[in-house]
Amino acid sequence: MDATTALVFGVLALLLAGPVPALLSRARWPHRAPRAALVLWQAIALAAVLSAFSSGLAIASQLLVPGPDGRPTTAPVAEIDALGLPLWLLYVVVFALTLLVGAKLIFAIVQVGVRTRRRRARHRMLVDLLDRCDSSSPLARTPDLRVLDVTEPIAYCLPGLRQRVVLSQGTFTNLDDAEITAILTHERSHLRARHDLVLEAFTAVNAAFPTVVRSKSALGSVQLLVEMLADDSAVRATGPTALARALVACSGSIAPKGAMAAGGPSTLLRVQRLASAEAGTPVALAAYAASVAILVVPTIAVAVPWLTELSRLFSAV
Repeated sequence: MDATTALVFGVLALLLAGPVPALLSRARWPHRAPRAALVLWQAIALAAVLSAFSSGLAIASQLLVPGPDGRPTTAPVAEIDALGLPLWLLYVVVFALTLLVGAKLIFAIVQVGVRTRRRRARHRMLVDLLDRCDSSSPLARTPDLRVLDVTEPIAYCLPGLRQRVVLSQGTFTNLDDAEITAILTHERSHLRARHDLVLEAFTAVNAAFPTVVRSKSALGSVQLLVEMLADDSAVRATGPTALARALVACSGSIAPKGAMAAGGPSTLLRVQRLASAEAGTPVALAAYAASVAILVVPTIAVAVPWLTELSRLFSAV
């Protein structure tokens, strides 16, 4: 691998971390194929991370200059003699930045995971203590459901190993059985698909890249897509009308950090989508193909040169 490879992967990482997510977040086709769009978002995020590391590894390979015996050496003096001080400093800085991004990514994953699970554990304990699940509706008689004594319609879920779906008494008062079923299906779709893990991963990647290059819209777009996926599950259970009414009724509900609410600022857009549902099969197929290309092409471009280099090194030993 040479400096040109490092430059290509560096540019690719910058594009996938900033401009590409910014363009995708403004597109409207993901609303017709949210599952395919979510896969594409995940492919872009993963490819951005891989490209950043590939650029750093390509730079690191340039520091392994041949020693007197022909074998690669990591002696700084020999490297400076072979590369020149300015180029050596540039390679070292780029490699150090790559290590920094990797360290930040690992730290962000751990930090987001620990903080989120602590918040959920505290809130789960609170809703278990405050549970007033005495509704006469048979829909309330499920082990994971907790009902709060609040007059406003509230609906959200707490993901994790000990999952909870939290509704308020106002939800049972203001919604009929079909609408309650729609809300419960929506929230349990989040829990079943573990959408929380997707959001945690994007939160960590967003924190790992420097502010000047990362897209601010990626996380918000992914949050909207997982809500649309949960909406689609509810539509299959009750139809769009019941879900739309339930979403409007719960639009003002606010979930604690770490939870996933049925309502929120995206309610209007999601209700409009339910009213004008369009098939997006061709778009979905194109998105899946793009996801494969975004992941496979850079991976092959990295794997082949590195396998060749490793084979050369082992043969020289």
